[in-house]
Amino acid sequence: MSTPKVVGVATEAAAPVLSVNNIEVVYDHVILVLKGVSLEVPRGGIVALLGANGAGKTTTLKAISNLLHAERGEVTKGSILFDGVEVQSQSPNDLVRRGCIQVMEGRRAFPHLTVEENLLTGAFTRRDSRSAIAQDLERVYAYFPRLTERRNSTAGYTSGGEQQMCVIGRALMSRPKMILLDEPSMGLAPQIVEEIFEIVKDLNAKEGVSFLLAEQNTNMALKYAGHGYILENGRVVMDGEAHALATNEDVKEFYLGVAGAKRKSYRDIKHYKRRKRWLA
Repeated sequence: MSTPKVVGVATEAAAPVLSVNNIEVVYDHVILVLKGVSLEVPRGGIVALLGANGAGKTTTLKAISNLLHAERGEVTKGSILFDGVEVQSQSPNDLVRRGCIQVMEGRRAFPHLTVEENLLTGAFTRRDSRSAIAQDLERVYAYFPRLTERRNSTAGYTSGGEQQMCVIGRALMSRPKMILLDEPSMGLAPQIVEEIFEIVKDLNAKEGVSFLLAEQNTNMALKYAGHGYILENGRVVMDGEAHALATNEDVKEFYLGVAGAKRKSYRDIKHYKRRKRWLA
């Protein structure tokens, strides 16, 4: 893993590690899924990408990591810059070599391989020595002590939390500058979710790895992120500092399930949603 150069959220003056500029994504040449999405991830920062199921979070991550073509999707407008270079035309493995890797939702471990074999596949694109890879493997185990105990276990027979740790550890083995983390809390017990987010926070602080988190668990994501973007129907409808979003009354009601003293009527909800769709 690279020597940490940045700790915590980057300053405003620093160039962002990721800049997504007004992208549109179309599936099957006709289905418009993303409608002018723009966002930034500061170097060494944690950014939350929030929204309900179907809002476009996963599509945004796949557009960044160039995984859309496997699903007959493509970026038809806009640009994606990673580390100052346009990358939307590059292959996924080229992007991994540049330092950007996606951890997909659903804990996509290789079920018939051991935990350690899964971790080693993350170093496939590397061209350095075996000793460097072995050193990074031990560092991953230091961040995920549960995996140390399960290193020789078949990954498909480990728990959901252990599999999630395994795929994050596998991503770390590529020595990333940024990880796109898709729904890390899905299907996990609250205690395990807290443990995984604490590890993400630790990796961000100690290794300088930037994170873009696509997450339905808005409360948890805003607790650990520095900035957040809210997607609805393929548009960014709101963004801001994580603390400001967490205390925003509209966000609290529509995304955190917390109503104020005067709960809005269904008509107000429809008006709010219709209004905020056009904010982007």
